[in-house]
Amino acid sequence: MTFRDSAARLAGLAGAAFGWSPDTFWRATPAELGVLVGAMTGEAAGGDPPDAGAIARLREMFPDG
Repeated sequence: MTFRDSAARLAGLAGAAFGWSPDTFWRATPAELGVLVGAMTGEAAGGDPPDAGAIARLREMFPDG
């Protein structure tokens, strides 16, 4: 599954579950979405932020110019 496919699916789920428009989804931060998902699933939001190595790997995997 591509990033585009995953993002479209997540945007659709956010719309169905939270009533978000696509514009609201794209303006939201991952933390905001994470809090809502955590509330819906009963899981605590949070966790450690990605370290420099994880960010570097993501940049390699998803170069966007």
